[in-house]
Amino acid sequence: MAAAIPLQLLPSPPLDRRARPLRDLRISVIDACNFRCPYCMPEDAATTSLPRLGFDEIERLARAFVALGVGKLRLTGGEPLLRRDLPKLVRRLAAIDGVHDLALTTNGSLLARHAAALRDAGLHRLTVSLDTLDPQRFSVLSGRRGKVEDVLAGIAAAERAGFGPLKINCVVQRGINDADVPTLVEHFRGSGHVLRLIEYMDVGTCNGWQAERVVPSRELRDRIDARWPLLALTPNYRGEVAQRYAFADGAGELGFISSVSQPFCGDCNRARLSADGLLYTCLFAGRGHDLKPLLADGDVPLQEALGALWRQRGDRYSELRADAGATERVEMFRIGG
Repeated sequence: MAAAIPLQLLPSPPLDRRARPLRDLRISVIDACNFRCPYCMPEDAATTSLPRLGFDEIERLARAFVALGVGKLRLTGGEPLLRRDLPKLVRRLAAIDGVHDLALTTNGSLLARHAAALRDAGLHRLTVSLDTLDPQRFSVLSGRRGKVEDVLAGIAAAERAGFGPLKINCVVQRGINDADVPTLVEHFRGSGHVLRLIEYMDVGTCNGWQAERVVPSRELRDRIDARWPLLALTPNYRGEVAQRYAFADGAGELGFISSVSQPFCGDCNRARLSADGLLYTCLFAGRGHDLKPLLADGDVPLQEALGALWRQRGDRYSELRADAGATERVEMFRIGG
């Protein structure tokens, strides 16, 4: 790739129609996954593989987004560790001036073999999805394709590689895995990692979402607080999606992500790039903007076009969920969480 003209932050980074800045870009590097989790990519989901952006294209788009004010990049999927030579992309993104947080979300099943290389390449943080510690239930929730011991081995490998506190994401569903929450809390209390309990969301249209299966965060918080007293913490930054709590006995931190019961659209500063180059300005969007044609232009026109797209944004699906009706939404495995 030809040497790019150094990108500089625009004097007035774009704000969308609700005065929200652009700070966070989620980059899906692959739409394939080795699991078939029912709430994301159920066995019968349409999973035709799409043409993927190359590393040159991903890096160029990332640089343009950084010029617009993005400082946080997160690699997602599908399962991002299925993307060949991923550490090479990590190294390129880590070298972009202005990126202060480079993270990756994974189901953890392949992490044991990749953790050291990712750390050496410059990855800052890891988030691991883990919905239960029960081996049989884990097998069911992964579509009979995963083993919980592989995920735990991946977490251990990440610790050895020198990653700091991991975020452990658990999507909680009533009658499915909500009874497993205390075991997860007990396991990660005092570990240095941060368990985050996520309300089951209606992302996409293939997961058979039912409101009755949502366990509101306040209910979970009260259950946990009754056994392990919690203290509310202030947000680290505007737009932080998790409500943070500390264990009163000093055994670490716990987070709750409450998109259904307590929407946080008003502070949402995230954009999502699919593996085939579509920009989605909301997790619940029905369609994306194809960025590939913009790559034929120079860096400045590319920045201007991305800024214009962000300024048009008015998304607030979670606040309007009750009135949204049955609308088409992009599937989670296309753009990550």
